[in-house]
Amino acid sequence: MPTIHISTHVLKLKPNHPPLRRCKSSLLPSVSSLRCYSSSAVAVPSHEPVSSPEPPIPERIFNSAKKSGTYTSGDSTFYSLIDNYARLGDFGSLEKVLYRMKRERRVLVERSFICIFKAYGRASLPEKAIHLFDRMVDEFQCKRTVKSFNSVLNIIIQSGLYNRGFEFFSYVVSSSQMNISPNVLSYNLVVKAACKIGMVDRAVELFREMPLRSCVPDVFTYCTLMDGLCKEGRIEEAVSLLDEMQMEGCFPSAVTYNILINGLCKKGDLRRAAKLVDNMLLKGCAPNEVTYNTLIHGLCLRGKLDKAVDLLNRMVASKFVPNDVTYGTIINGLVRMGRAVDGLQVLKFMVERGSHANQYVYSTLLSGLFKEGKFQEARRLWQDILCEPNTVMYSAFIDGLCQEGKPEEAKEVLLEMINKGIAPNAFTYSSLLRGFFRTEKSEKAILMWEEMENNNDFTNAVCYSVLIHGLCEDGKLEKAMMVWKNMLARGFKPDVVSYTSLIKGLCDNGELEEGLKLFNEMLCQGPSCQPDVVTYNILFNALCKQGNISHALNLLNNMLHQGCDPDLCTCNIFLKALSEKLNPPQDGREFLDELVLRLFKRQRVVGASRILEVMLQKYLPPKAFTWEKAVQQLCKPNKVRVAIDRCWNELVC
Repeated sequence: MPTIHISTHVLKLKPNHPPLRRCKSSLLPSVSSLRCYSSSAVAVPSHEPVSSPEPPIPERIFNSAKKSGTYTSGDSTFYSLIDNYARLGDFGSLEKVLYRMKRERRVLVERSFICIFKAYGRASLPEKAIHLFDRMVDEFQCKRTVKSFNSVLNIIIQSGLYNRGFEFFSYVVSSSQMNISPNVLSYNLVVKAACKIGMVDRAVELFREMPLRSCVPDVFTYCTLMDGLCKEGRIEEAVSLLDEMQMEGCFPSAVTYNILINGLCKKGDLRRAAKLVDNMLLKGCAPNEVTYNTLIHGLCLRGKLDKAVDLLNRMVASKFVPNDVTYGTIINGLVRMGRAVDGLQVLKFMVERGSHANQYVYSTLLSGLFKEGKFQEARRLWQDILCEPNTVMYSAFIDGLCQEGKPEEAKEVLLEMINKGIAPNAFTYSSLLRGFFRTEKSEKAILMWEEMENNNDFTNAVCYSVLIHGLCEDGKLEKAMMVWKNMLARGFKPDVVSYTSLIKGLCDNGELEEGLKLFNEMLCQGPSCQPDVVTYNILFNALCKQGNISHALNLLNNMLHQGCDPDLCTCNIFLKALSEKLNPPQDGREFLDELVLRLFKRQRVVGASRILEVMLQKYLPPKAFTWEKAVQQLCKPNKVRVAIDRCWNELVC
């Protein structure tokens, strides 16, 4: 692994004590006092009913104001009230103000309606906004423009009502009475809605419609459409938009490049992603944290951990601060590659630069270290954890201790976990059960299971599977059957592990017919619980031991028909049976050769290649015709092109 270098107070008024009673009777209210009253009036506690008999603007204020030669109550007073009530979300008072303005034939401006629309948006009431939009002209004689149209459309889209947004857009744009022409913002909103619900073709249609309405797409339009295309796997179309936008004089931003780089990285095309970064630099658009994080994530997905760490060093040298996701991605990638110790070094690098790992990173590292047998390193990491452990971290540590062969110590950690108020989950309990069975302490596993049931602790189908598997492995078939019946009685559905474990237990106990009955029951459970190669191998082995090779071959045909490929164990079972149970014995070459051809015929190239490897390892060379089929399948032009691209990516990236 490359070395990582450090390079206002609100006045509450009583309902029946208005400020005017404090004023001298000879004086009329001034504009400032009226505003003071207005702002105070909206500060009445929320427990007072909105439908108070007294209107939001008392009659006496307007009646007294008309006697003054120096002040006339104007529309601005109403506008101020609308702003205040909209900010507070007091829709009852807003309706009263609107009704009074309509009654007195006041002038209502579009700005006030937009203010109300925004209030409806904050309250998640898009239909109220649509209804008020429809009332603007006929009821309030206020002309609608694209501004109010966009305001309502944005509220609908932000509420996640994308189809409703389409309906509203079509209704307004196609209406000759409204005479509203959508602008770039209008199109940006509906393009976004189309992409959100996967209607990318409709988004492209809207995009192509823009110039016909004299709307020039902006960077946001292009970015939204590119992102929608990338999420649909249409990377080529998204990349072609980059050239188009530059030809149209619209300069891409860092967000534009990041969307395309992310799409290419997810596709695995790191070579073109790297070229886009070069293009980005040539256009004077510097990579940012998102660019680096995206590339690092892409490299980790492709298993190029060393290059990801190199890029992390470059990122730090460029004065960019990697975030938790960046570090977590690299650490997770290293752990998956079996390099958990290198992941510890990245964690150290992360902490030295002031970043704090989250529980996910710690649990990933703990699991990786225990899996690789680095028990001391895992224990030291547990002692040095800088965050508060959660259920996932405790579960990872308990599982690791059980892998180390110390279930008793793991149970003490479980008690510590419970005492701290952290609830264990199914994985925690199943790890402990598995740990006791691995150390041949089945009685303690059973006792623990009984404790779990008595305490009504969390159990699920996984815990049942572990218990059944452990009991069958320990030869306790009768107890396993009792647990099986208990599981069914409690409404839990057996999974593949449960079925396979019980089938193996029955076969080992000489009850092959019962095992086959259970297997047939398993086939009827639907696609979520179909037998795998392990299940089939158990039955192959039991049938061949009884010399019933024909039944085993029929089962093999069923296995191929179900889409399950044989493995090395399958081959060894049949080769042993053919050499020991037949007279005269066979070496199995004909059997394996025919199996390869059948797999190639079903387009199961991986499975066929695996059998070919077995044949070569056992010095059972395939026939010439079989080799010809293998070359034809393995050397198809598209497969060769994939191999060449893979090699090119290795060289360039």
